[in-house]
Amino acid sequence: MTSPSRSKAWQKLASHYLNLHHNGTTIAGLFQADASRGERYQCQLDGLFFDYSKNLMTDDTLATLRELADEAGLQQAITGMYRGECINTTENRPALHVALRTPLPDADPAFNAAANETLTRMSGFVDKVHSGAWTGYSGKAIDTVINIGIGGSDLGPAMVSTALQHWRLPQMRSFFVSNLDPAHMRQTLAQANAETTLFIVASKSFGTLETLRNAAIARRWYLDEGGDEALLHRHFVAVTANTARAQEFGIAEENVFPLWDWVGGRYSLWSAIGLPIALSIGMAPFRALLAGARRADEHFRDAPFERNIPVIMGLLSVWYGGFAGATSQVVLPYSQELHLFPAFMQQLEMESLGKSVDRDGNRLLVPSGPVVWGSAGSNGQHSFHQLLHQGTHYIPADFIAIVHTHFEADAEQHRRLLASCFSQSQALMQGKSQRQAFNELLAEGMDEGAAYALAKHKVVPGNKPSNTLLLEQLDPQSLGTLIALYEHKVFVESVIWQINAFDQWGVELGKQLGEQVFTALNAESDCDRFDASTNALINRSRRHE
Repeated sequence: MTSPSRSKAWQKLASHYLNLHHNGTTIAGLFQADASRGERYQCQLDGLFFDYSKNLMTDDTLATLRELADEAGLQQAITGMYRGECINTTENRPALHVALRTPLPDADPAFNAAANETLTRMSGFVDKVHSGAWTGYSGKAIDTVINIGIGGSDLGPAMVSTALQHWRLPQMRSFFVSNLDPAHMRQTLAQANAETTLFIVASKSFGTLETLRNAAIARRWYLDEGGDEALLHRHFVAVTANTARAQEFGIAEENVFPLWDWVGGRYSLWSAIGLPIALSIGMAPFRALLAGARRADEHFRDAPFERNIPVIMGLLSVWYGGFAGATSQVVLPYSQELHLFPAFMQQLEMESLGKSVDRDGNRLLVPSGPVVWGSAGSNGQHSFHQLLHQGTHYIPADFIAIVHTHFEADAEQHRRLLASCFSQSQALMQGKSQRQAFNELLAEGMDEGAAYALAKHKVVPGNKPSNTLLLEQLDPQSLGTLIALYEHKVFVESVIWQINAFDQWGVELGKQLGEQVFTALNAESDCDRFDASTNALINRSRRHE
């Protein structure tokens, strides 16, 4: 496998970027030179509008990036994924999360059949809980759902459930417990009633340390609170690919919802991992979430690259990482309901793209995935936006905004939120020169000497790129579309970099060492088997317990 850096298109892009840099090309200057730029660099998918005009790129940039995609075989890779080909090469399996929401006529029909069968089972279960037919040990209806999982079994469902609070059924409460710190589970249980609480234990392997330890606490709590062990099956269900282990824990076989090895954890919220979502908002909105993702799947599969939103997003990310030296990307949803979206994106991008070898095991000669971070706007404006505007790091930004608020009485305040979002992308692009700052200070009445000295500190370099994704409204369908577009963006990047986006071998070492360290923490004598720092931490912790 040849490194992408040795391809003709990569070399052209390297030369092209140097020309833009040497010519002093700025995003603001590109707007001045082309009055139609804003109209030309935009795409629409149903109620989602994608504006990518505030990027440091020209028609030549985009054309050459598409050449890079062609040389990398992106179209063939997309086709292969939808056919169910073995694209997760290190685990020898397909990556078919799209089958959870989209018919795949060119793939084995068993994939869609399994997804549909599980969806039918979920629907029946959710209906029983919501109707009161499924009761707890004392005969009372379930009103609290506690999802116990971590990583993909937590971040996606928690993010979606939080984002769709407007659709939450009034009789249902949802909690998500992930952290190994027992405080997370204990503080959640303090808000629950054992008679009316349902636990969902979500673990693909049913061997995840954090999940099993928290599930054990939940089981003990249920019994300590007076729960009948014979009726444990009314309070515990599992989502796993390992039914036998779930049964060993004490979960009835009929309470186990399946997962499959062809769906990665970070892509699994569309499966039975989404059960807490469906219990929170109902099956009809959950199906709308899937329908929104299906629209993104169809768009990614069918749209030409020059109008393909995830292709454009992925190629621009490669452009900044490979040629502009960007090692970080910030995700800024101007929506409190989407405040967990940056954390979800961290796992989606960094676990998928945090690789240093290609699919053949050769060391990468180009930078791979960026650090992804962010928070809900406008909070970030009062914390880290200072670094975005005046810091030395080059950080592309994704802004996400919602046109219509669910709270019509506060429409004017919502417009202020939109104004904050749009003005931040504008400020990142245009900046403020020393001359502008100097003149502003003079206009405020400052003397020239002081104004000259202070103006240097008020310079905002600008020329910082951003995308804006504008949703007409935040609802299950638009959220499904948004999430799936980002999933496909990650796949585009992985194809260009020639890496496997569907494994995560790097996390295994910490698990292996964790067991050894745990054994040392429980030993009766001081530890001397590790490095001096780790030994000291273990021994100090033991002495001060």
